[in-house]
Amino acid sequence: MRNRVVVTGVGCVTPLGTTVAELWDNLVAGKSAVGPTTLFDAKNFPTKIAAEVRDWSIASVGEDEKEWEGRGRHTRFAAGAARQAMDDSGLLGTVEPERLGVYLGAGEGQQDFQAFSKMMTAALESGELDLSVFVQQGLVHLDPQLELEQEPNMPAGYLAAMFDAQGPNFNCLTACAASSQAIGEATEIIRRGDADAMISGGAHSMIHPFGVSGFNLLTALSTRNDEPHRASRPFERHRDGFVLGEGAAMVVLEEYEHAKKRGATIYGEILGYGTTADAFRITDTHPEGRGATTCLNMALKDAGKNTDEIDYVNAHGTSTSVNDRVETLALKQALGEHAYKTPVSSTKSMMGHLIAAAGATELIICLMAMRHNIAPPTINYEEADPDCDLDYVPNEARQVECKTVASNSFGFGGQNITLVAGEV
Repeated sequence: MRNRVVVTGVGCVTPLGTTVAELWDNLVAGKSAVGPTTLFDAKNFPTKIAAEVRDWSIASVGEDEKEWEGRGRHTRFAAGAARQAMDDSGLLGTVEPERLGVYLGAGEGQQDFQAFSKMMTAALESGELDLSVFVQQGLVHLDPQLELEQEPNMPAGYLAAMFDAQGPNFNCLTACAASSQAIGEATEIIRRGDADAMISGGAHSMIHPFGVSGFNLLTALSTRNDEPHRASRPFERHRDGFVLGEGAAMVVLEEYEHAKKRGATIYGEILGYGTTADAFRITDTHPEGRGATTCLNMALKDAGKNTDEIDYVNAHGTSTSVNDRVETLALKQALGEHAYKTPVSSTKSMMGHLIAAAGATELIICLMAMRHNIAPPTINYEEADPDCDLDYVPNEARQVECKTVASNSFGFGGQNITLVAGEV
């Protein structure tokens, strides 16, 4: 018999809100966090817009800002979100350090673009790339601490030290599915009894020259630069790509009896976890949605739920032509006729795509949907796409009785994750 797993703490640092309460209020109001890119000069890029975390400091959660100087932008987001979640949970002091772990889906840190540019300029001075000069310049210009901060496992290590979490410590980087996969795998650790509680979620920031140029080369980003607030338009006929976001979201997962014994506030229970691979192409979803469909079915089976028991779906909904069409197909294949009766929305329409941090953020949104019985909207939905014919909660939030919810995350590489959560 497996242990039950519940969520007892939540926290976030996102472009649309740097607390869960602020994020939720802005989602329900249908606000957009998309604007001109300010983190670097993007005037020569095809995409000049992004959803940035603005006017936030780690000092807002009681941390010493000087202590965190030089650490990765995504690491600071992770620490801020985790501090919120742990304070919210009241867990510290009630669990043995060896029984508290960390499982993140955190992305890589930001490279020092300025130093890299100096290295390349010097190495090309003769007209051909001189690797020996490149290395010599690297030893001069690169900061060893900043290089270390690029490693994807760094946020998990910092969180372990912050909260004396001496239990299992992992990080997975499965692209846009990473933090959902982390939560699913952290759930499994508690289910089998290897920990009493896990800090889980994700953090990422790719709003930098390398990140944006890569996605532009893949033609994945919207170029609706003149209308930033209207650029992210999942499932809408005139969508032209996603908007890059950044941030972090964390949940505290806890074994149900442990949480119940200490009188913890419970946001919901992680009922189902589905994980599959398309086994197809690296940047293309399988056109028949086979991986996504199987993933949804797996999560429903794991949760012990019928298709007609899903009250709301937070879609991966990136605002790319292929993803939205295939996700719609997968929902119809997995949920059958009930798909047409189920509210499905993409909150990426308002905060952009947080990449590795997206899934955890969207699970928290699902938990808030259950708590408030409200489905947040898909904004910028103006003209229907014949291939996307479900109820996407267009433009305005809606009162919906939410007892069981699902969150989809599909990543480059063919990674598919579905989490199902429900009331306790």
